[in-house]
Amino acid sequence: MSIKVDENDPVGELEPSFPYRDVTIRRNVDMKEFYDLESEIGRGKFGTVYRCREKSTDLALAAKFVGIARREDRRNVEREVEIMRMLQHPRIIQLYDAYESSNVMCVIQELIEGGELFDRVIGDDFILTEKSCTVFVRQICEGVAFMHSKNVLHLDLKPENILCMTRTGNRIKIIDFGLARQYDPSKKLQVLFGTPEFVAPEVVNFDAIGFGTDMWSVGVICYVLLSGLSPFMGETDVETMANVTIAQYDFDDEAFDDISEDAKDFIRKLLVKTRDGRYSASECLCHPWLSRRPPLLTGLDVTKENLRETVERWSEQDPSPTQVTVVPLSPSPPATPVVTQLPPTPPATPVATQLPPTPPTTPVATQLPPTPPTTPVAT
Repeated sequence: MSIKVDENDPVGELEPSFPYRDVTIRRNVDMKEFYDLESEIGRGKFGTVYRCREKSTDLALAAKFVGIARREDRRNVEREVEIMRMLQHPRIIQLYDAYESSNVMCVIQELIEGGELFDRVIGDDFILTEKSCTVFVRQICEGVAFMHSKNVLHLDLKPENILCMTRTGNRIKIIDFGLARQYDPSKKLQVLFGTPEFVAPEVVNFDAIGFGTDMWSVGVICYVLLSGLSPFMGETDVETMANVTIAQYDFDDEAFDDISEDAKDFIRKLLVKTRDGRYSASECLCHPWLSRRPPLLTGLDVTKENLRETVERWSEQDPSPTQVTVVPLSPSPPATPVVTQLPPTPPATPVATQLPPTPPTTPVATQLPPTPPTTPVAT
């Protein structure tokens, strides 16, 4: 039986309750006093994720263990926990608990078992339409709007960081806050990290970032979801980032033949070279494509085939994590070209906090660093 979005309800299912908690890191406490560890979900250079169960409630969760022997590692995990404490929203993965013991930090989060969004929509049992795309993009914008209302920048929005709550429903969650930053709009900030295909021009150029930096990534995700094509992809990462800085793209491919003008206009409002010229997440939610006229319900067969090829390409890329640098904007920004400093594009590997249809016999290959942009989230 094919799975299709409920056209009368933008979500198509009830929101499950999740116990929001005000989490503080418990020092010198062993999490095993309160949780039973079950199967290993994923393993990466910077940590290991297990499915776990709270003894007092029988609630299934995900526990990410990260070594914090280095001061920098400790700061990174503490920052991630502090940011996630602020983000209690149904479109965002939820923090549940945190422990520190013997130079290891354990971050316990909501368990998300539906898989990556793009893996879901390319499945044989899913009918991809423009309407279904609006359902997913609306939820992404809702989550980003809440983040930005709390002055938090995600800075690593990309398909592998959008998970489905279940394998048959339509609800999604934004994950992976390892690179997120609290943002003061009155202060300038530069960052030098990201996934080349989804990173904004100001990141590549080492200019000041802001809320619009995330919105560029939303625009790229939307373009890929509607067409199956990556708008700025080049033969190499350097070429991809050069394409990003030019910010030129088109809708000439046949995949866009059945896409509405409202959808194309939505993308145009986001893929704007100047950061401050992009729509905010709140403005996106008021755009006609998401708020008023029903989009087309034609099956996007060409898009689906393109998406399958794109997802396969991502899965074959170098899994090495990227380097991370965050620098407050100085009066004289460095002249070193950023294009030559960003590492290879990380792949869309399975996220460490999702369980496969059947438990694997070998550890899932994922990246779990709290800092690299491909940080798989322990949900």
